Amino acid sequence: MPFDPKHPGGNTARNVLGGPLGECGSKPLTGFYRDGCCNSGSDDHGAHTVCALMTKEFLAFSLGRGNDLSTPMPDFGFPGLEAGDRWCLCAARWREAFKAGCAPRVVLNATHERTLDYVSLEDLKKHAIDLQ
Repeated sequence: MPFDPKHPGGNTARNVLGGPLGECGSKPLTGFYRDGCCNSGSDDHGAHTVCALMTKEFLAFSLGRGNDLSTPMPDFGFPGLEAGDRWCLCAARWREAFKAGCAPRVVLNATHERTLDYVSLEDLKKHAIDLQ
C-alpha cells in the first residue's frame, strides 16, 4: 500500500504476524478508512482490524446483534455484504462470534496487529485461510 499521510497506518502498518499489512478487499471497498486495508488509528473506536471472509452464518449472527451488514445502504456508499466478501470487522465482534462458535475465517496477513489487543493469535490462526 502506498504511503498516505491521512491514514495513520500509512505504509508502516503491521499485521498480526509482524509483517506489512496486506490488502483485505476492494470489491466491496473495505476498511475503516475505505482504503481496502484494515488500517486503524485513534479515531477507529471500533477497531475495524480483522480481515474476515463473510459467511451466511456470521452475517446472520451480526444481524442478530443489531449490526445489519447485508442490507445495502446507498446513501452511505455501502453495497451490503454477501457470503464470500472480505470485510474489516470490529475485533470485539469477531471475538464475540468466536465465543459463539460462528466466527468467520480470517486473512492473517491483512489483519491489523491491533487485533491482538482483543483476540489471541492462537485463536486467529484456528480460523486462518492464509496459513500453510
